[in-house]
Amino acid sequence: MQNYIRKRAVKVARHILQTSDTVRRTAEVFGISKSTVHKDVSERLPRISEELAEEVRSILDRNKAERHLRGGEATRKKYAQENQLLATTLRVPPVC
Repeated sequence: MQNYIRKRAVKVARHILQTSDTVRRTAEVFGISKSTVHKDVSERLPRISEELAEEVRSILDRNKAERHLRGGEATRKKYAQENQLLATTLRVPPVC
């Protein structure tokens, strides 16, 4: 494994530990793909540091368990905004 990949995998892991970010958010922060983040922490990191890999795995497992809640919240907010916009645009002025 090349040195820059090893360093990136450790940086990604430390970022996830400090922020508890998801794979998607971590990929945005580092400007790399979700696949690269996932490969760094699930395949490369255990070869570098098993202890660090286990800590990151626990955070990613928790994020995975919570994702259905985050998705539901995002949907609820989306429809709340749409309903609010619809309500404001459909208001009919009072007839005199």
